[in-house]
Amino acid sequence: MRLSTKSRYGLRAMLDIAYNCGPEPVQIQDISRRQQISPRYLEQIFQNLKRAGLLKSKRGPQGGYALARKPDEITVLQVLNAAEQDVLLVDCAGVNQKKRKRKLECPFEGKCVTQSVWAEANTLLETLFGSLTLQTLCQRAKTMGIESENIDSLVGTI
Repeated sequence: MRLSTKSRYGLRAMLDIAYNCGPEPVQIQDISRRQQISPRYLEQIFQNLKRAGLLKSKRGPQGGYALARKPDEITVLQVLNAAEQDVLLVDCAGVNQKKRKRKLECPFEGKCVTQSVWAEANTLLETLFGSLTLQTLCQRAKTMGIESENIDSLVGTI
């Protein structure tokens, strides 16, 4: 399985906001600098995260982006789904949750043994990603000794 840069960068950016800024808005240039991600690409990713209700934005000189919910209320799965739409190993093993239909009709539907393997693996991944929150990742970053630019906000989130 290979996640796209949208999901990897989206998760890194969300973690960056949780770890470095807490509830305060942060400008995209600061996230871009810390994570070495193009600001233009971050803007594209942030549109999906805003639509999913994970980020909020504020205009003006004190504006920027902030988490729409507390770090312990945002899971890795939510971030990945917002960026990717679906996190699947293979299309034929997953159900598109919005349409409740298979994303791809498979000529081996109902007679493919491996389809059940992919479905089980998807379930395990969803369970793992759904159990990890941004707060969990913040705690791991702290344990790893990763410096936060704003220690006051970090104390409030962990």
